Amino acid sequence: MSVVPHRLKVFGTLMLLTACLATIGCSSIHGRPGPGPEVLRPDEVLDFPTLYKQNCAACHGANGKNGAAIALANPVYVAVAGEQTIHQTITKGVPGGLMPAFARSSGGSLTDKQVTILSQGILQQWSAPDQLAGVTPPPYAATSQGDANRGQQAYAAACARCHGADGEGTPGDPKTGAGKLGSIVNPSYLALISNQDLRSIVIAGRPDEGMPDWRSDSAQPLTDQQITDIIAWLASKRIAEPGQPYHSH
Repeated sequence: MSVVPHRLKVFGTLMLLTACLATIGCSSIHGRPGPGPEVLRPDEVLDFPTLYKQNCAACHGANGKNGAAIALANPVYVAVAGEQTIHQTITKGVPGGLMPAFARSSGGSLTDKQVTILSQGILQQWSAPDQLAGVTPPPYAATSQGDANRGQQAYAAACARCHGADGEGTPGDPKTGAGKLGSIVNPSYLALISNQDLRSIVIAGRPDEGMPDWRSDSAQPLTDQQITDIIAWLASKRIAEPGQPYHSH
């Protein structure tokens, strides 16, 4: 039997195999994935929805509200804080609170550009330019020392109706529990929240939880000093070692 036809057949098979491999691509020969969607490096993510979902939503809520931390989908908070403060907070975190620093310059993982995209995106997404038209809100940060005794009086006038006379909360409807509010002087709660966060909540409220802002629930809006005094009274309820039965020696 002649070997020529057999060699031609083998040659033809090899050519067909070579053509198939060329179609698949050399990357598949080496076990690499073929062409497909490019996976961005973490520092290349530059769209606000993705950055917010990856870095903010767990604490502030998927839509900027209903999270454990203060609602960002709150035009009053956004207006009072402003872009510079929001940018700085994302960059450096909140001393004495649970908000960590996110910028690389402060030990976080985000580039300066990503921090700027987040801070500007929060304003673009949840600000309302007319929200504070005609009114001057209290400043974001305290401008004076607070007095706990005065703060207790201001609290009684403006806050006790909802939060209880001593800040211990209210039971709400005994049948359904509707309207129940927890203690705001609970040592564990106070250990987890900074004075600035307390102040921000008093000023901006928690609309996602039905809490009004500084001007909505009393005969007269709270003044800057009254807010500062209320925070001083709340801070006076902190204990050094919450949840510990014994002091360390």
